[in-house]
Amino acid sequence: MYKIIDDKDERMWGMLCHLSALFGLIIPFGNLIGPMVVYSLKKDEYTFVADQGKESLNFQISILIYLMISGIAVLLLVGIFFLLFVPFIAIILTVLAGVRANDGEYYRYPFCIRFIK
Repeated sequence: MYKIIDDKDERMWGMLCHLSALFGLIIPFGNLIGPMVVYSLKKDEYTFVADQGKESLNFQISILIYLMISGIAVLLLVGIFFLLFVPFIAIILTVLAGVRANDGEYYRYPFCIRFIK
């Protein structure tokens, strides 16, 4: 069981680390830029934001890699399913992570490669 964060501002910024990734639906690479901006601004002020920012960035990098692999697999006619499935799951998990962070929980994404420690 993870520690629950009580500070309302810290929880809000933690939530924004995750939900800012949804900018990727509007602008290219917004899914990386949004969490990176929030993480960079608040990582020294809040340990929860530093943790959740790294988790969000790691997940978004992982999703980008999965999408690239799916794009290559389309040439083999097996990647079309994954090319549609990966973004759908990414959006659901991102929203779930935002809700959990707003509740003050340290969220860990499944299928996440942890590049940033």
